[in-house]
Amino acid sequence: MLLPILFFLLLLPPPSHPLLPPNSSHPDPDSVALDLLHQIALSRRLALADPSQCLTGNPIDDCLLCSPTDWRTDRFHLADCSIGFGRSAIGGKNGLIYTVTDPSDSDPANPLPGTLRHAAIQSSPLWIVFASSMSIHLNEELLVNSFKTLDGRGANVHIAGGACITLQYVSNVIIHNLHIHDCVPAGNAIVRSSPTHAGFRGRSDGDGISIFGGRDIWIDHCALSNCADGLIDAIMGSTAITISNSYFSRHNEVMLMGHRDDYLPDSGMQITIAFNRFGEKLVQRMPRCRHGYFHIVNNDYTEWEMYAIGGSANPTINSQGNRYIAPPDPNAKEVTKRIETDEEEWNGWNWRTEGDILVNGAFFVPSGEGLAALYDKASSVEPKSAEFIDELTRNAGVLGGPRDNGGQSSGAYPGASDGGFAAGGGGMAIDGGGGGGGNGASGFLGMVFGGGARPLPSGFQLLLPLFVIFFFSSMYLYPL
Repeated sequence: MLLPILFFLLLLPPPSHPLLPPNSSHPDPDSVALDLLHQIALSRRLALADPSQCLTGNPIDDCLLCSPTDWRTDRFHLADCSIGFGRSAIGGKNGLIYTVTDPSDSDPANPLPGTLRHAAIQSSPLWIVFASSMSIHLNEELLVNSFKTLDGRGANVHIAGGACITLQYVSNVIIHNLHIHDCVPAGNAIVRSSPTHAGFRGRSDGDGISIFGGRDIWIDHCALSNCADGLIDAIMGSTAITISNSYFSRHNEVMLMGHRDDYLPDSGMQITIAFNRFGEKLVQRMPRCRHGYFHIVNNDYTEWEMYAIGGSANPTINSQGNRYIAPPDPNAKEVTKRIETDEEEWNGWNWRTEGDILVNGAFFVPSGEGLAALYDKASSVEPKSAEFIDELTRNAGVLGGPRDNGGQSSGAYPGASDGGFAAGGGGMAIDGGGGGGGNGASGFLGMVFGGGARPLPSGFQLLLPLFVIFFFSSMYLYPL
C-alpha cells in the first residue's frame, strides 16, 4: 500500500515556479539547486524501498522508465520529467506529433515534407518522432524553431557527418535520445528557419548543438562525440538549460558556456549539468564557463587530459556529488582550471565542492564564500558514496541501443528498436495528441549538502510530499 503512494509522488511534476520574462534568469539559483537535491534525495529513498528494482534514484530516469504508462502511447510524459534550470522546457507538448520518414536534406532552403528540417522549422508546437532508424546527414545547420521536441525513442537515429543542430533565439526545446557526432562547419548558404523565412547563413562552427540566445532547453539521453568545435555550446545570453543523462566521448573542447569574458549578458546564464557520463578520450571543457551559475551534480568524470571544469570572468561553479577520476598524467590531476586569471582575482569566485568523490589523485580547488567550511565538508565524504554514481549514471547516453557513439550497450525503453539505418523514403505523417537554506539538508550520498542556500520560495510544496509520506507511513505501520 505504501509503495504505490510513494511512487505516485515521484511521478508528480516538480513544483511550479513563476514564469520568467524572456532572457531573464531565476532570482535565486541556489534555491533551484537545492530543489534538485531534494528531488534526488526523495528518489533515492524511493529506490531503496522499491521491490521491482526499477527505480535508480535518478529522478529523471525514474520518472521516464518506471512510469505506469507506456511511452509509446504517452510520449508527452517526457516533458514532465525535467529537472534543474531547464525544468520548464515543454518542447512540443500538446502539439501535433510529426513523424520523420525521410532522412534526406537535399534543399535546406525548401525542405521536403517528411524530413527532419521540414518538421523543425514549423511555427506551431510539434513533437517530432522518427518512423525508423536512420542516419541524417545535414547539408546545413538544422535551425530548430521554438516549442519542438526531437524524440528519438523507438529508433536508432544519428545526426552525423554534416552540419548539426542550432537553437538560435528560441525557447522550449527538448532534444532526447539522439546520436549526434562527427559534425562539421557549413554555411554561406540560404537556409530556411520558418515556413515564411529563408535567409543567408554565414559559416557555422561545427558544434553538435549550438545554443545562441536560447532559453528553456533540455538535452537528455543523447550521445555526443567528435565534432569540429564544441559538442554543446551555449552563448549570447542563453539560460534555463538542463543537460542530463548524456554520454560524451572522443572530443577536445566538450562544452563552452559563455560567449566572451566581456559579454555581460551571459551573467544571467543558469545551467544544470546532471547524471552525465564524461567518457573516453575527452580533453577539456566539461564545461568551460564564463559568468553565470552552473550546477554540476552527480556526473561521472571518467577521463580528461587537461582538466574537467574551467572558467573565466567570475562564474559560479556549484559541484555536488560528482565522481572525478584523474588521468595517470601527474600534471593533469586538478579537476579545476581558472583560465588566464591571477589567483588574487579568482580567489573571490564562488567555486564550491560538496560531496564530490576524488579518485586517483584528483583534486578540486574551491574558492569564494564559505571556502573553509565547504572544503572540510567535501573532504569528510566516505568513499562508499561512489557506488551511487554508478547507479545514477548507468543509463547515461542513448536508450534502446548503443549508449554512446562507439557501440556500448544501454538500457532500453520497452518496445524500442535498434534496426539498421533507413536510406530512403518520403512523405510525412502527422497526428495529434499525446498518444501516438541549504545547511543541514541531507544528501542521498550520505553526506550533508550545505552551501548556505536560501530557503526555497516553494518550500510548502516541497514539504507537502514529505508530510504525505509520513502520514501514510503512520497509517501503514499503526492502523487505526
